[in-house]
Amino acid sequence: MNRLTTPWGDLDLARFPEQPRDTLRAWDAADEYLLRHLADAEDDAEDEAEASGGAGSGVDLSGSVVVVGDRWGALATALAPHRPVQITDSYLAQGATRANLLRNGVDTDAVRLLSVRDTPPERIDVLLIRVPKSLSLLEDQLHRLAPAVHPGTVVVGTGKVTEIHTSTLRLFEQILGPTRTSLAVKKARLIFCAPFADRARAGDRTRAAAGPWPISYTVPEGAGSASGLTVTNHAGIFCAERLDIGTRFFLRNLPERRGREHVVDLGCGNGVVGTAVAVANPEARLTFIDESFSAVASAEATYAKNVDTDSPVEFVVGDGMATVAAGSADLVLNNPPFHSHQATTDATAFRMFTGSREALRPGGELWVVGNRHLGYHTKLRRLFGNCDVMASDPKFVVLRAVRR
Repeated sequence: MNRLTTPWGDLDLARFPEQPRDTLRAWDAADEYLLRHLADAEDDAEDEAEASGGAGSGVDLSGSVVVVGDRWGALATALAPHRPVQITDSYLAQGATRANLLRNGVDTDAVRLLSVRDTPPERIDVLLIRVPKSLSLLEDQLHRLAPAVHPGTVVVGTGKVTEIHTSTLRLFEQILGPTRTSLAVKKARLIFCAPFADRARAGDRTRAAAGPWPISYTVPEGAGSASGLTVTNHAGIFCAERLDIGTRFFLRNLPERRGREHVVDLGCGNGVVGTAVAVANPEARLTFIDESFSAVASAEATYAKNVDTDSPVEFVVGDGMATVAAGSADLVLNNPPFHSHQATTDATAFRMFTGSREALRPGGELWVVGNRHLGYHTKLRRLFGNCDVMASDPKFVVLRAVRR
């Protein structure tokens, strides 16, 4: 846990779930830059209103405030007195927001939590956007929010300099209105967008530039039991238009199993791995888990397009294996992430491995694909007491650990 100093006071913040010896902060310079700007603009609005006896031209936070892409709840927690709406694709971001509100003595009802799959507010007076890594997710969200934006809406984006590109600004310009950026401060930058005054014109441009999401493609030959499957991806899913090479390697080397068993596709993404298992073994009971709302929606669509069976299936937006009963899984398949936004970390993978061990029955197996250099075999041997290399190439390995 660390302490963030904001113009409205200090906050104790932590990522979610809290990890022992976690040195990663729950905010960065981009969040700080945006909060300073809002405080300065709010002061300007009050000064101008007092001087003129009317409304000022700064930022009035008394209206409908929407925060998009808040990574660990720092923005929503700081702005809680203004009762913002937070929109995110991340279950963990929602958990972090709740935990950080409670940590700072704020009622969790002060922030309305929505996922990117939920219907957004009908009117937005202040729109704050933390630029995501995925350009497609940004595009999709801007299209979804555009109908609620009006000419008086204050639109401010924020991100690290390395996260804001010409293509990022082009999306704001194309969908919402004229856009400019600030000077860089501590390697962070702000985006200022003035919504189109002519909403008819804005609507025409928005419809003309509408994104393609969700999209579908057919898996080519050479991907094991996944060959020929139709995959659906909502915006923001990794490698949206084709299989990434790690997943392709995993699919070619999945265990061949038959019979009634409980298989968990952990960190399922678009669900192609779990769907391939269901096609190869119609008696299997599948559980798809991801912390991304869009990923689970994609997995559900992928499964529905390819699997014709009465076998039970469950789709879970959640924190790893937290919802899977201990000793209930026969097989867990996992392609763990090794980034947490811009930070490289194996903390998420380690938690996935630990949760898998608890959920597996004795004799149950965890199969993991990862880059060779990540050294997952060391962690698996420490947790399970064993680890076998089931397949390898110059870049990837497929590892198996058995619950004893």
